[in-house]
Amino acid sequence: MSKRLFSTRRWLGVLAMATIMPIMATTAQAQVFRQIPSPPELGLTSYILIDATSGEVLAEKNPDETLHPASLTKMMTTYLTEAELHAGNISRDDKVLISEKAWSLGGSTMFIEVGERVPVGELLKGVIIVSGNDASVALAEHIAGSEGAFAQLMNSTAQQIGMNSSNFQNASGWPAEDHYSTARDLATLSKHIVQDFPEYYAIHSEKYYQYGVDKKTGKPLRRQANRNRLLWTNPYVDGLKTGHIEATGYHLAVTSARDGRRLIAVLLGAKSEKQRADDAQKLLTYGFRFFENVDVKKGGQPLQTVEVWKGDISEISVGIAEDLIVTVPRGSSKDLTATLTINPTLEAPIEQGQAIGSVKVMLDDELVTEVPLIAQQAVEKGGFFKRLWDSIVLFFTGLLA
Repeated sequence: MSKRLFSTRRWLGVLAMATIMPIMATTAQAQVFRQIPSPPELGLTSYILIDATSGEVLAEKNPDETLHPASLTKMMTTYLTEAELHAGNISRDDKVLISEKAWSLGGSTMFIEVGERVPVGELLKGVIIVSGNDASVALAEHIAGSEGAFAQLMNSTAQQIGMNSSNFQNASGWPAEDHYSTARDLATLSKHIVQDFPEYYAIHSEKYYQYGVDKKTGKPLRRQANRNRLLWTNPYVDGLKTGHIEATGYHLAVTSARDGRRLIAVLLGAKSEKQRADDAQKLLTYGFRFFENVDVKKGGQPLQTVEVWKGDISEISVGIAEDLIVTVPRGSSKDLTATLTINPTLEAPIEQGQAIGSVKVMLDDELVTEVPLIAQQAVEKGGFFKRLWDSIVLFFTGLLA
């Protein structure tokens, strides 16, 4: 008993406090910056810049102000279409009958005709590359039966992925009351488009699209260009979507991958196409120049072994579910520490994956992020005498503590 009691007292003393683990940063570039400048001053109504991997917000202005998203709405139409393709509910080769509503909507179009049957894959390109209102409505009707029913799917999906300040009335971003979103919500949607269905993401970087032929002349209809100017001026940009509506201005959701990192910026309310492109470039430059990602700990690997009371086994390993990556000012990774806090009296039963503590990543005295620390094995209740003995040990340990 004395040996177990001694080890128990020492264990309780360690875990009642925090276990501090210095972080050996894995970064490819030299440590240069510690203090960083303020984000660029931009004449936008709202914007946000995030790191796609860590989710860290690097710069923002009125990110939760609700505005009409114009054609950035089509990102949700795209996301739902890709989800249906991924689930096998529809296929790229499905022929969609074009309704008069889809054909007659106006605005940007991919030049489809009433009664024509167009493959889903072509309609998806028409939405993403040339922002076709006609293609958006056609996909909505094919997936949900009507655009109204599709809007319900858009709103339920928005809630599921954390877009808590958005509401959609249609699939295209056509002017409508009670149709709104925010820069933060649209950044969340952008992240899901990039990460959830990568097999379709390459479409976003295509610069031109052409569909169909002129029925009178038999010649191909004119080739249309992607409205995202940064696809031509920034070799690291590979998406996402532009939008414009008279009431709220020029919008852009843009993402760029460089040096193993991906940034997402959403800009709302620019006064011109040029401004939204220029301001997006300023934000991306700021994010890549002054911040870096640090691999803190790998998910699924044991970080520590801890004792368990009243169980069929006496020890389990603990870790985190997913890779823990943080975004910090460039040059500050050497000052990061990871702090493990664990419940000092773990008692069975414990389920595999159960949260039994937390990992806090600190930069100096500032909390960077906190994630659950989970049990990597399950522990069943021990036998009667095991539970009785551990109860006695815990009682006397509590008195001594």
